[in-house]
Amino acid sequence: MSDHIDGPRQIGDPSADLTDLFAFTSPENPTRTVLAANVFPTCGVDAIFSNAIDHSIVVRRARVAGVGDSTKFETSDPEIRFTCRFEALERGVPDRKPIQRGICTLADGQTLRFMANDEKGATTPDGVFRVFAGLRSDPFILAWILGAGDMRKFQNLLFNDNVLCIVIEFDTRRVLDPDKGSLFAVIAETVPRPRPGAFVGHEPPRIDWVGRPEQTNVRLNNSGLVGADDVRDLWNQQTPFAIDEKVRPLFLQRLKDSLANWDMRDGRQDWTPSALAANANMFLDDFLLFDVAKPITNTSHMEIEKSTLNGRAYTTGGGRTVDADVIDVLLTWMVNRDREFLEGGTTKATKPGTGNFPYFAEPSTELQTVADSVELAAAPDRVWELIGQFGGSWHPLIANIKLIGTGIGQLRVIETIDGKQIIERLDAIDNSARSYRYTNIGGIPASNYTGLLEVKPKGAGSSVEWRSQFLANGQGTIIVKTIVSTLFKTGLESLKSRF
Repeated sequence: MSDHIDGPRQIGDPSADLTDLFAFTSPENPTRTVLAANVFPTCGVDAIFSNAIDHSIVVRRARVAGVGDSTKFETSDPEIRFTCRFEALERGVPDRKPIQRGICTLADGQTLRFMANDEKGATTPDGVFRVFAGLRSDPFILAWILGAGDMRKFQNLLFNDNVLCIVIEFDTRRVLDPDKGSLFAVIAETVPRPRPGAFVGHEPPRIDWVGRPEQTNVRLNNSGLVGADDVRDLWNQQTPFAIDEKVRPLFLQRLKDSLANWDMRDGRQDWTPSALAANANMFLDDFLLFDVAKPITNTSHMEIEKSTLNGRAYTTGGGRTVDADVIDVLLTWMVNRDREFLEGGTTKATKPGTGNFPYFAEPSTELQTVADSVELAAAPDRVWELIGQFGGSWHPLIANIKLIGTGIGQLRVIETIDGKQIIERLDAIDNSARSYRYTNIGGIPASNYTGLLEVKPKGAGSSVEWRSQFLANGQGTIIVKTIVSTLFKTGLESLKSRF
């Protein structure tokens, strides 16, 4: 995924995990530029920004320093930096969610305070800058299964997922001064706040950073390079715009090997050795390029890089819009050098972007449903006698179960055969109707989880129905659906042999 879950450190601290970076012209006002960074992949609807890190978007002026097999983009100071810090939660009014505030240090040094999830954002008194931060629907589209050697079209793996989004909009001419050059390079990074007085060691220089989509998960950690070491954490701690000279050869060789592997995914070599080396060198200097003097559209992503590598002058503003299908663009470029467009199983995100500030769609809050059933050649009362107790020891995936309390509010602590723990609470039970309802307390990466198990008469036998509703929280919606449906299907199928 673009930069989602891009290393062991990000798995350990997903709140600091940058997922995407965007640069585009405001659809509301063509005189303004929008930069945006997303963090915290597959976060729940109650997610908040970390108050232990700085979230920064950094821009430098860029220029084309070489074309064709000598393609090179150089960047220069001054650095144009936007840094957002978030505070601890504040108690809100009764029956309302807590409030989180933040402060953004802008490119000119002034600061702007804002409230998270305020769709109007905050604007400086002179109107030059506008900032939004809050929960949004993840616009990323990953409609492929990218295995070690294959590429299979699939539904969007990030369907219905949310992220935390930071949007910074500003007057292009006042902030970037394009008369001095209209081509720019941008990155985003998450950096730990200093914590003086630590007993041992020190904080890492940064937790994560992102330039072009898929530098880490697709190019540096290509699953087709069997046995290759995972270098993503090492990459994520490099200084953007200034990769350490000692490790540049390591990353460059990995990019060459990875691109050569992608080139042959369709069984045909489209990249000459010299062109492939130029492509790897270009990707090594990892930043998102955008030109504010040219049109930035849903299809202009990477046009600057591709045209330059092909020895031509670029004609668009490159960048990346909210609705750009960047995975398909990237795979087509790496696999066949734009010979034939590769389109995944879908080209649309769960919710497309909007034409109005803050440009990213409202979060996905629709409850997801998993339901399964089985018909049995046994009387309903006989089946209910086995499965109607809240215990659940009849389920083949349960290794051990412990009950705490009795009646409504009773807890069951489940240990699964693969060593995981699930805790659920009984909310209602009706033995005459042969049904009970429960809530998941922990163990399944979901919130607002409610389950219902019931047995109904069906002809001369019975039907067992198992349903649940939930919002994914901490794992992708598709993953959570797979977990729940596996639990349901395995349990229900096991009843066939018992009756």
